[in-house]
Amino acid sequence: MESAGKLSETPAAHLALVLLIAAVACSLPNEAYAIIDSRTGLAIGVIGVWRYGWGALHFIRSVIYRALLYPRLRRAANGREVEKVPAYLLVTSFRIPTDVTVEVYRAAIRAAIEAGRPTTIVASIVEMADQRLIKRLFGLMVGPSDEVKLVFVRIDGTGKRDALAFGFRAISRLLPPPNALVAVIDGDSIVPPDLIDRCAPFFSDPKVGALTTDEVARVRGSDVFKQWYSLRFAQRHILMSSMGWSRRVLTLTGRMSMFRASIISDPSFIAQVEIDFVDHPRFGRFKFLTGDDKSSWFWLLKSGYQMLYLPDVKVVTVEDPPSDSFLGSAAALMIRWYGNMLRTNGRALALKPRRIGLFVWWAILDQRLSMWTCLVGLVSAILATLFVSPFTILVYAVWILVSRYALTLLLLSARPRVSIAYPFLLYFNQVFGAIIKTFVFFRLNRQKWTRQKTTLAGSGPSLTLRFLNSESTFYHAASLLLLVTVCSWMIGITDLPI
Repeated sequence: MESAGKLSETPAAHLALVLLIAAVACSLPNEAYAIIDSRTGLAIGVIGVWRYGWGALHFIRSVIYRALLYPRLRRAANGREVEKVPAYLLVTSFRIPTDVTVEVYRAAIRAAIEAGRPTTIVASIVEMADQRLIKRLFGLMVGPSDEVKLVFVRIDGTGKRDALAFGFRAISRLLPPPNALVAVIDGDSIVPPDLIDRCAPFFSDPKVGALTTDEVARVRGSDVFKQWYSLRFAQRHILMSSMGWSRRVLTLTGRMSMFRASIISDPSFIAQVEIDFVDHPRFGRFKFLTGDDKSSWFWLLKSGYQMLYLPDVKVVTVEDPPSDSFLGSAAALMIRWYGNMLRTNGRALALKPRRIGLFVWWAILDQRLSMWTCLVGLVSAILATLFVSPFTILVYAVWILVSRYALTLLLLSARPRVSIAYPFLLYFNQVFGAIIKTFVFFRLNRQKWTRQKTTLAGSGPSLTLRFLNSESTFYHAASLLLLVTVCSWMIGITDLPI
């Protein structure tokens, strides 16, 4: 019997959803749609044109990149004579289930064997049990004629940043050639056997400092988790492809990114990944606990390197949601993801458009603007329902269903199948994600890993922390009140004092 997730991807399910949307739209009285021609409809429409216009631009750029620009880029890379430089696979593991560890290292060893060049696997681990397991796998798979070595780096369970820094230093001590390749692989990421051969040609361009690839999720959880992750990775594919046109992606994912050895051996790069911090006007200086991928990305961005996206190389990631609760897991993950983003994009904006490119700079700026603009439609619809017309929220619901279903169909350019759950999850990501972003924006010092107990909530006397927390709550509440005020003015409920 098919799972609910598979059934939701069938043509019959899509037909049923279309009929449901049409039935809801036709059931509303004609006077309900009068709101469209009012100031309320105009206000929501203006913000919608901006948001959908920006999304359409990303979609068009994504299609052009994957259909035209990237094939040329790959042909040019494959056409250049590429030296068989050594490769290094740095795999970081901590509290990963044993069956996943076996699959991850089996894939990494296979990729090392098939690389056809001297390749070293650097296992950055915590537990001795992992070391025994990896050594056994290596012994079973690697023969005397294979140019593959295995190096272990043992650290305390102090976090991924330390694991990476120790691994980078271990590779540096092996004295790799500057143009050697280093793949940084997370402990729950399964790489393809031809990973190195598919990625290596792009580094023949000296301007390329790093690259990352497409990802598909293998989720160990309920159907709603599986569909949520598959939606996020489909959206990621489109956004990454759009940014790939600019040759500067917005993140070098920790799941699998490949770097030049000269970069990961640079002491300033290692220091940025190991101990990164921000000087905040309210919180002072605090270290980044999470977000090592953002630290490495920012170092390459400010150093002027290109960062490519390879849409034809797929890495499988094994996803274990933090809890059985979908809402709780989504909140925990979003707090980590958006916190990493917001702690880094302020300094990225300071690099200015002339240095990193106007489109890249604006995309980084939009990460901050979108947490407010994504709430304008809902807030305006609620206000208009209360003070203008009770039909507003119903018309708005129809618009959400139609527009999000259209966006769902666009995702067919990235994935072979889409689910009828996507329209609802898209809107959930928009609203719930924006709420989480605004919460995190005023509390950037709060950090927590989802896989380990380590947390960081600032430093100093408890009285000081209580004051800062109260201050954050005040600024957050004031900003939301300002948003409501602006929305009420836009739809004509109130007038702003001049």
